[in-house]
Amino acid sequence: MAMDDGPIDTLNMIPFIDIMLVLLTIVLTTSSFIASGRIPVQLPQASASEPDTSQRVTIEIDAQGVVHHEGDAVEIEELRGRLASLPKDTAYLLRADRTVALQRFIDVADLLKQLGFSRVAVQTEITGR
Repeated sequence: MAMDDGPIDTLNMIPFIDIMLVLLTIVLTTSSFIASGRIPVQLPQASASEPDTSQRVTIEIDAQGVVHHEGDAVEIEELRGRLASLPKDTAYLLRADRTVALQRFIDVADLLKQLGFSRVAVQTEITGR
C-alpha cells in the first residue's frame, strides 16, 4: 500500500489563506476609496448600522434633461443657489432617467462635489435580466 492511498489526515490551508488575503486586500482598498470620497456612491448597507438622522434632499433628472430639486424644475445655477445654503452633511439622493445624457448627470454630480457635499447616493433599479 503506497503512502498516497491512505486517508487524508491534513488539509493544505495555504491556498485558502492566499484567497482570504486577496479578498481582504480588495475590501480594504475599496473601503478606503469610499471613505475618501473618490467613489461618490453611498451604499445602503453602509448606513445600516447608524440611523440617518439628517434630512435627505432629492434631485431628479427626467428624460428631457430637466433637473428637479425637491419637485421643482430648476436650472443648474438656481440649483447651486439652493444647495449653497444647506449644511455640508446633508444627504442627497440622485435619481436620473436611464435615457438622460451622461453630461447632464455629471453636471449635477460635479456641482455637489464643488459645493463640498460628500453624502450622495444614486438610486438605481434592480432588474431580473
